[in-house]
Amino acid sequence: WEFNGSFYQPSAFLMMGIPGLEALHHWISIPFCTLYLIALLGNCMILFIIKKTQSLHEPMYYFLSMLAVTDLGLVLCTLPTTLGIFWFNMRRIGFDACLTQMYFIHILSFIESSVLLAMAFDRFIAISHPLRHSSILTKTTVIKIGLAIILRGMVSLLPIPFLLKRLTYCGKTELSHSFCFHPDIMNLACADIKVNVFYGMIILLSTVGMDFVFIVLSYILIIKTVISLATKEECLKALNTCVSHICAVLVFFIPMIGLSMIHRFGKNVPPLFNTLVAYTYLIIPPALNPIIYSIKSSHIREALLRALRRKSE
Repeated sequence: WEFNGSFYQPSAFLMMGIPGLEALHHWISIPFCTLYLIALLGNCMILFIIKKTQSLHEPMYYFLSMLAVTDLGLVLCTLPTTLGIFWFNMRRIGFDACLTQMYFIHILSFIESSVLLAMAFDRFIAISHPLRHSSILTKTTVIKIGLAIILRGMVSLLPIPFLLKRLTYCGKTELSHSFCFHPDIMNLACADIKVNVFYGMIILLSTVGMDFVFIVLSYILIIKTVISLATKEECLKALNTCVSHICAVLVFFIPMIGLSMIHRFGKNVPPLFNTLVAYTYLIIPPALNPIIYSIKSSHIREALLRALRRKSE
């Protein structure tokens, strides 16, 4: 513990692995290593294929590249601490290091939410105004959207570490996960956390919450457009281009909403369930997104097969 002015703050926090299964951490690390490896290789493969294939240099795949970079960032943020606990039982993380990890995890989560919204907008333009799609979403426009997404995440979350540093901490220093999460750190304080709760809720609703609402509205408009198409084949073809994105949205938003609800209202939820939802939220989407898009996107699949054939020759 360190005395700092008129309040106390811990020099470090203790992170938690999987409660009740500490003796099995070495075995549990095997599926985690597999998921991390899939996420790293899969997202790097997506980026490589899009960069090398000229026909994929269009808005849909630019946004997919942003999603892949964001997923790589999330993986690299949580991998060291998670595997450090499973392999070496390294539970200690410095106070400032914890706040830094938390800041980047939340920024990347908000960026992923915004990228999924941009991808929904891209699908709406492509289906509703196919002839104007390339003129509306030019390369310059896509870059501006990407910069706006990054700026929104950085600015909206900037006060969070300072709001946590101003709190007095005493007693418990054990976190609920193998990574640092804002509600988790906040609940260890023995001071008034109303400002933190209020700001956190406002930011969550005005960013991720609004992104989800606009994604739903985009798909309502897409469905209305698809219904107006002449033939059943055209309807199915148009909807098929959205399947990958819908899967990515569900894989990301369901565990994220679940984890947020557990931290705010689920005081009696078993720790094991809380931990599993947290891992699902941060590890499963980065691992599944490349698989989803590789299976459903014929362009990426064909480019991947061409690359493999060239290597075999």
